[in-house]
Amino acid sequence: MQTTSSRNGNAPAGPAGPGRQVTVCGLPVHPLTLEESVAAAEALIADGGPHQHVVLNAAKIVQAHDDPELARIIRSCSLVNADGQSVVWAGRLLESPLPERVAGIDFMQALWRSAARNAYRVYLLGAEAKVVQETARIAAGQGVKVVGYRDGYWDDSAEARVVAAVREARPDILFLAVPSPRKEYFLARRHKDLGCALMVGVGGSFDVVAGLRSRAPRWMQRAGLEWLHRLAQEPRRMFLRYAVGNTRFVALTASYWARLLTGRRGDA
Repeated sequence: MQTTSSRNGNAPAGPAGPGRQVTVCGLPVHPLTLEESVAAAEALIADGGPHQHVVLNAAKIVQAHDDPELARIIRSCSLVNADGQSVVWAGRLLESPLPERVAGIDFMQALWRSAARNAYRVYLLGAEAKVVQETARIAAGQGVKVVGYRDGYWDDSAEARVVAAVREARPDILFLAVPSPRKEYFLARRHKDLGCALMVGVGGSFDVVAGLRSRAPRWMQRAGLEWLHRLAQEPRRMFLRYAVGNTRFVALTASYWARLLTGRRGDA
């Protein structure tokens, strides 16, 4: 697999396929449907990479405003999707319309179908050992060529061995299922060493595929209430994130909206 050089030493190569971006709360998002996002991913794989994909939800936007390095990584990514109905709503309010939410798990499973069609080599990294093993079994059953998998539990001393194992497997796509911002930092730091065209952070998606967690009903997803379903499943872990994070996201969106209105008055 051939790779292109990155724009700087700590970030993967910039956009090569998706094209135009809009800005939501100071961060870039590609205004693409799920189908268009898969087509963009296929173009990035054909380009050779390394390319990093990232999704934005309310929590990550708040994190990025507290963490300039995470914001820089997001801006360097080749493909950025809105994984959160609240981000789609904020985009409309801020005159940066997005056609739809592209959830990370939907994007991953759509890419699996693409991988089966195009004979892409896939590596699964993250989650617990039994979970990633079951996820690999399910993906392979759907025609995906899974060339390797490993759990997401390693310390700094083992990172080089993890990276070497991925590189040796020569995947076209790496799916990384570890929490944010760990996955964004890992991919930005190691993108040159992993030896794959496209790196996709998928958070807790392996847990859902393996049956450890369930997704919200469709009506909750459309209503922007999937966070409530997750809170019900993991109240201790998710309460602070949603109670504080969602409030801060609303305040942040209101701040950008106020700036937009002020700018209009200034132009009048």
